[in-house]
Parts: sequence; C-alpha cells; structure tokens
Amino acid sequence: MGMRVLRLLIALLSLGGLVVSVLALRVHLQDPGAAPPCAVSEHWDCGAVNHSRFAVFPPRGFDEDLNSKGHLPVAVAGIAGYAAIVLLALFKMDFLAFEVSQIGFFLALILTFLEKYVLEKWCIYCVWSQCILAVLLGLSALNLWMGRRRTAREGLHLRAI
Repeated sequence: MGMRVLRLLIALLSLGGLVVSVLALRVHLQDPGAAPPCAVSEHWDCGAVNHSRFAVFPPRGFDEDLNSKGHLPVAVAGIAGYAAIVLLALFKMDFLAFEVSQIGFFLALILTFLEKYVLEKWCIYCVWSQCILAVLLGLSALNLWMGRRRTAREGLHLRAI
C-alpha cells in the first residue's frame, strides 16, 4: 500500500468521523426533552451523554444551566479536528496529521472514560468516533513511518552515488 493510498484512506476515514461528529452535534443541539435517535436502552443513550455536563468544554458546573454561554460543544471540536486531519492528509503534512490524530484519540479516550465510569451511559456516535480515531492514529503512524523509511532509503541511495 503506497503513501498516496494511505493518505487518501486517512482523508476518507476523517470525512466519516466528520459526519459522526455532525450527527453528535445535532443530538447536542436538540431539545433535551426530545427523544434522541439513539436512546436504545438505559446504557445506550446519546441524549443523556450529549446533554451531560461533559458534552462541552470546559465542562459545565453542577449548578450551571444547560444553555449557559462560554462552553464549546465537544462535537464542534471533533468537527474541527476531523476537518484538520482531512486537510493535513491531502496536503501531505504527515507529521501534523499524526499529531492531530494522536490528540483526538487521547481526548476521545478521556471522554470514553467519563462515559464508562461517570455517566455510566454510552453514545453510539462517541463510540464510533473513538473507533475511527483509533484507526486514524494507526494509519497516520504507519504513513509517517513509511515516509521516514522512504526518506532514509533515498538518503542511503544518494550517498552511494
């Protein structure tokens, strides 16, 4: 698999993550009383997760209103991150694509921890996003490694001449 194919795969997977983040934002912006499209069981409830105090950054205080200002929805950060990875992959900025993937993965890991141990509820969009970011991190690391290996090989070739 060539680096061009890997970059294209990274960009396409990031577009998928972008769609997932837009769907999560849609649930976040819904009226909390409205039934979200993925309230499947007591443990799988996107509405509860996306309206929790952890669905925004910085997290809301316990006494803050749901509509309080000064908080960025986490889904908006996901949209920005996925869009950045798409652009970085397409413009062959492999190291930056790897770094943004790494940051996104670890932020999503923190949110996954909060879903599991604090909220005790899961959001299908968040789980999909975590999976996408795990694959993106692996692919971007592979892409970076292949690029550095290629550069080292070309350097050895030039020295031999």
